[in-house]
Amino acid sequence: MLGFVLGSGSVALVWMLALHQRTRAAGFTPGPVEQFPPFQLAFVPRPTSWLAIRSLDRKAVQAALGLNHFAPCSWVGGMTGGHGFFIGPPVNGWIIVTGSGLPNPDSDADECFHFLTELSRKLGHVQFFQAERVLHHHAWVRVENGAVRRAYAWAGETVWNQGSKTADETELSMKCFGYGEHPSTASWAAAEWTAANVAKVPLLAARWSLDPARIDGSLRRHVAGESPRPD
Repeated sequence: MLGFVLGSGSVALVWMLALHQRTRAAGFTPGPVEQFPPFQLAFVPRPTSWLAIRSLDRKAVQAALGLNHFAPCSWVGGMTGGHGFFIGPPVNGWIIVTGSGLPNPDSDADECFHFLTELSRKLGHVQFFQAERVLHHHAWVRVENGAVRRAYAWAGETVWNQGSKTADETELSMKCFGYGEHPSTASWAAAEWTAANVAKVPLLAARWSLDPARIDGSLRRHVAGESPRPD
C-alpha cells in the first residue's frame, strides 16, 4: 500500500511538471497573485457613555478637562474605555470624548449636571450620551453655553428630566417619564421599553452630533489622556 501511494505521488508530480513546461512553451504567463488587505477589526465597540463637543480644537478640550500625561491611542482602544479620558480627533466639527473619568448620572445626577454645565461654559455646545446594555440605564443631554437645553436620564427610575422633549426623540419613539413615574410594574414590560431606549441612544446621537461606532475607521491620529489624580 505504501509503495502504491508513493508511486501515485511521483506520477502526479511528473504530470504537473510536464503541464508547466507546456504552458510556458505556449507563452502563458501566470497573473499576479491577488493582494488581500491586512486584517482589520470589523466590529468597532461603542462606549457605554461619551461626550460630543462641537469644536475643532482638541487642545482646548484637553485644557477644559484639565488633563495631562497624554499618549497616542488607537480609536478602537479609546472606545473600550480603558483610559481616564480619551479625546478623539475632530470629525465633522465634533470631538468625541470617552473614558472612566466621565460622570455617571446613575450614581449622582447633580454631579453630572455640574460637570456638563461647567464644561459647556468653557467650550460652548456639549452633549452627553449613555447607553448601558446590561441594566439598560440610559441618558442624553444637550448643553449650550452652560444652559441645559434638554436632559433625560433613567437609572431604574427617572433621575434627570429637564427641558422639552425634542422632535428627534419623538420621531424615534423614545420614552421619557417624570420623576417618580413608573410606566409599568411588570418587569418584562420595563425591560422591553428600556432596552428599546438604549438601542435608540446611538440613533439620537447620530442626529444630534455623532455615533462613535459609525466614525470612519481610517482615522489614525488620536490622543488618550489621564486626568490628574489627587495626591
